[in-house]
Order: sequence, then C-alpha cells, then structure tokens
Amino acid sequence: MRGDDSRSGALFSYVDLEQRVPLDHPLRVIRGVVDDALKELSPTFEAIYSDRRRPSIPPEWLMRALVLQLHHGIC
Repeated sequence: MRGDDSRSGALFSYVDLEQRVPLDHPLRVIRGVVDDALKELSPTFEAIYSDRRRPSIPPEWLMRALVLQLHHGIC
C-alpha cells in the first residue's frame, strides 16, 4: 500500500521549519521542481503499489531524500 505524501506540520517541534529556511535558499527552488515532477509521477506510483498490507514510506519522500543526497554530494 502506498503511503500518503501529506505534511503533518509540527507534532513535537515548536519551530516552524518554513521560517528557518530563507526565502532565497536554493532548496526552495529545487523543492518546487521536484514537487512538480512528482505530481507527474503520482499515477505511476499509484499503479505500482498494491492496495493491501501496511502503508509504505511514500515514494515521494524517498525521491526527495535522494535529490537532497545528490545535491549535498552524499551519494
């Protein structure tokens, strides 16, 4: 089962992460591009994942993590 890609906000954090990242930070641009690409891939992800069993980690989260790793030279 495909996990949900919704953002839940601050569960135990008292700091808003959106306020901590400057408006002109390059990751904001990258996030917009990645979000647009993932919207196009959403039907593909939906077709691949089964409706049974427990929900997975949303593939969108995994793709965003991979892009961050590539951006910061971790891979």
